[in-house]
Amino acid sequence: MTRRRNLLIGATFVATLVVLGTAQRLLEQTAAAQAIGAPLAPTFEVDPTFPKPLPNNWYQGQSIGLWVDSDDHVWIVHRPDVLDDTEGALDRKTAECCASAPPILEFAPDGTLLRHWGGSDGPGWEWPDSNHGLNVDSKNNIWIGGNGSADGHILKFTLDGQFVMQVGRKGVTPDSLSGDHFSRVAETEFHERTNEVFVADGYGNKRVAVIDADTGEMKRFWGAYGNPPDDAAAAAQGEYDPATVYQHFRGPVHCAAVSYDELVYVCDRMSNRIQIFNLDGTFVREIYTQRDSRADGSVWDITFSRDPQQQYLYVADGRNQKLRIFDRASMTQLTTFGKGGHYPGEWYSLHNIATDSKGNLYTVETYQGRRLQRFLYKGLQPVTSMQQGVAWPTGQ
Repeated sequence: MTRRRNLLIGATFVATLVVLGTAQRLLEQTAAAQAIGAPLAPTFEVDPTFPKPLPNNWYQGQSIGLWVDSDDHVWIVHRPDVLDDTEGALDRKTAECCASAPPILEFAPDGTLLRHWGGSDGPGWEWPDSNHGLNVDSKNNIWIGGNGSADGHILKFTLDGQFVMQVGRKGVTPDSLSGDHFSRVAETEFHERTNEVFVADGYGNKRVAVIDADTGEMKRFWGAYGNPPDDAAAAAQGEYDPATVYQHFRGPVHCAAVSYDELVYVCDRMSNRIQIFNLDGTFVREIYTQRDSRADGSVWDITFSRDPQQQYLYVADGRNQKLRIFDRASMTQLTTFGKGGHYPGEWYSLHNIATDSKGNLYTVETYQGRRLQRFLYKGLQPVTSMQQGVAWPTGQ
């Protein structure tokens, strides 16, 4: 008994030393950074053990929505109908691999798959032709959109997949002035204080729309610079020119993320810019990143650090395969990490990002990336390079 007690005391002592040593290193790094005037930025290491393998020979398709709920459960939405001939062989009973997983997947903090559902129409709702974006609100409801050519609606479910509400409808054409439907929604985000859902609307329409979270009533909408959207003028903007300041969203309007201090950060993806608004749509400022990027653009999704001030802004750049870290007050880019590829810590079409209560970062990839990754938060460290490369574990 005494020996066990001594072992326990010894183990506790060693663990305490490790914690103190880590804290001391962080203090030393902070002091060194302050001494040389280097800014601090969050650092991460990829966790190659997350998530655990899916059961039932399930395969994850193009992953186009991500959220972390209040219990640090990770929710994704993917497209199970985009498997190629090899990947979908089990579905067609032609080989042992693979079967389509349901589109909504929930993972525990240890990476275990929990709930899984969705993918078909039901009484009162139409499943999107191409589901896109996922948000879990503070009342434990899930919101999803869709960017299929006919998708003009968003859906609200309970965490168990019970239908709550459909806002909008299928089979509509783009109309950024519409008060009763959307067009090819990219993403939604619930704002608790006002009980509103901010809709990045999106691929067809070129606006941010705001609805009441209980009734679905359209409350307001706006285009670039807070002006009324104009679909004809937006279409006439033509091919992207990095020297041009576009007066309308070129789109897709790919995100509308709301900060604690109630600013709305909008991804105008193919214009390579972030536009920032007050909740009522009043324009505040805009920031460009990688302005010479063409095709898919450089601003795919936005999330915030988990400190009370949300000091840091994270931007997913799925064109250049980087995670960009900004100081949110100045909107100065501090550093980046990641690179293109399929190995842990790399990305192939980085699409969505989210953080948990511990500051860990999660990412999903579309096209042929088709996966979920976790990056463990390792504290603040001095910025020594704008391009950090792959966030590989250091073993410390």
